[in-house]
Amino acid sequence: MHEESIAIVVASRHHGNTRKVAEAIARAVGADLFDAEVVAPGDLADYSMIGLGSGIYFGAPHRSVRDLAKNLPAAANAATNKRAFLFSTSGLPFLGWLWHRGLRRTLSKKGYAIVGEFNCRGWDTVGPLGLIGGLNRKHPNDDDLDRATAFGRSLRRADASTEF
Repeated sequence: MHEESIAIVVASRHHGNTRKVAEAIARAVGADLFDAEVVAPGDLADYSMIGLGSGIYFGAPHRSVRDLAKNLPAAANAATNKRAFLFSTSGLPFLGWLWHRGLRRTLSKKGYAIVGEFNCRGWDTVGPLGLIGGLNRKHPNDDDLDRATAFGRSLRRADASTEF
């Protein structure tokens, strides 16, 4: 594996909400950024940490992120030290733990250690919300992106004593 190699995979389809968050985290940790609909599981094999992020669509991350997680190779053993983190934007961010549940379960079954999760408000116009202009129109805002940057830095600090 490459030393301190971090990949961030993002699906951001409607307003670029989640891409903004992904870019803030990527800058904080020096990660390579990939689009979920383009990257192949094999492209991520040499990364010691993988971040998966998406807007939330009807209570779940985008299908491309879910499919990628299902197709990632399992960590061979505990010595492989594969780590992952999850992030999202949604109309109801206080339910972030719920939105991430399926990805968390899929990655854990494959032997990935989940080292952090982040969710913030994002402009949500999915379904009937579009008829009323959506929720959280001006999000993610600068405060949200500052929190995403701090989250990224916390990932780096948490691993400062651990060799990638």
